[in-house]
Amino acid sequence: MEVILLERVGKLGKMGDVVRVKDGYARNFLLPRNKALRANADNKARFESMKAELETQSLERKGEAGKIAAKVDGKQFTIIRQSSETGQLYGSVTSRDIATLISTDGLTISRAQVELNAPIKALGLYKVALGLHPDMDVSVTVIVARSESEAERIARGEDVTVRASVAEDAEAEAQAARERAEALFDAESEEAEGGEAEAEAETEAQPAKGKKKASEEA
Repeated sequence: MEVILLERVGKLGKMGDVVRVKDGYARNFLLPRNKALRANADNKARFESMKAELETQSLERKGEAGKIAAKVDGKQFTIIRQSSETGQLYGSVTSRDIATLISTDGLTISRAQVELNAPIKALGLYKVALGLHPDMDVSVTVIVARSESEAERIARGEDVTVRASVAEDAEAEAQAARERAEALFDAESEEAEGGEAEAEAETEAQPAKGKKKASEEA
């Protein structure tokens, strides 16, 4: 589908450019978010009539975005989450979580402005872009950790997770220890049962010997 861009769109073009994009991308993103119009004769004329207004609005939004960018660009944020030893989160960190975290001290960031391709599902340090304005490149650093002290370690570049192979080896060793303990318990139980059986056999044998002796005397 050919569309007319109503603002600069990364990797596509600037305001007024006519570009060809996939139908799904146009229908699901560009058109519903008023970032483009279908490139037909009527819309081309419509764009020319609204171009000056669009440019004015873009400058106004850029000014507002610049105020926010000055406060958040390059800033580091920490999100505390629970995870397994290998670093996999029990849940995930979404664009909504990041927007809520940034929206403090009078700032307002919508989830749509957090350019997160997929939810974060593991501990670590992530650079997340913010779409405050088409003509601005703004990003923040998000550290996902299990505690503040761990976040500091991640910021220093330390690996705070246990590799899967190490975790598996530890689990295998623990399982082997459990099996050895169970085997030892079973052996002790069998030995105890054997002793009891031997004692019972001796008890039964003694009356029998007594009867035999009494018979011989008679």
